[in-house]
Amino acid sequence: MFFKIDKLNVKYGAIHALKDVSLEINEGEIITLIGSNGAGKTSTLRAISGITPSYSGNIEFLDEDITKAKATNIVKMGISHVPEGRRIFADMSVYENLELGAYLRKDKDGIKKDVETIYELFPILKERKAQLAGTLSGGEQQMLAMSRALMAKPKLMLLDEPSMGLAPVIVQEIFKIIKKINDEGTTILLVEQNANMALSIADRAYILETGRVVKSGDAKELLKSDDVREAYLGG
Repeated sequence: MFFKIDKLNVKYGAIHALKDVSLEINEGEIITLIGSNGAGKTSTLRAISGITPSYSGNIEFLDEDITKAKATNIVKMGISHVPEGRRIFADMSVYENLELGAYLRKDKDGIKKDVETIYELFPILKERKAQLAGTLSGGEQQMLAMSRALMAKPKLMLLDEPSMGLAPVIVQEIFKIIKKINDEGTTILLVEQNANMALSIADRAYILETGRVVKSGDAKELLKSDDVREAYLGG
């Protein structure tokens, strides 16, 4: 199995954030997690990438148990996390941010080649390579955050709210790029408030409510579902 979560529980003190969450991802898919604020979407991603310890349950990646693995080892295995709010290094240049994405790699020629590939995917980043990352627009910062994650050569990319705070025209562009990254071989787990956009590019979806998976299935089918439309897509 490429990736699997089985009965995952996460607690923050008295708050039970994830309750027996189970999900599966096949290699090459785009899977989206949708749900209202506080449903447990970000907690799921943070547990996968080793930022938040899980209380119980199992996380498996490429048939290996990574539930208790350190965050650094999880990146080494091939999981990259693009956090909510982008979290770029504002006082470093665009190029330095990309270099940091490859901090676990030793193949200098490969890193150089991948930077050029990033510049082909995001021409604006090539134009801005010497610019301080903090001076980029919101959309450009999101592109940089995704590029930095790609520099680790992930097999699975976790994307947390990539469209947050962006103008609709930029959101369209970001989603096209997510689809392209997937087409080129990276499996994606996408957390997104914009459920319409997320379901339109995803293969399958899981819907979270107060820390539980309440529904899952084919993304296009869920997009047509009256219940889902009413609850998450504005009727």
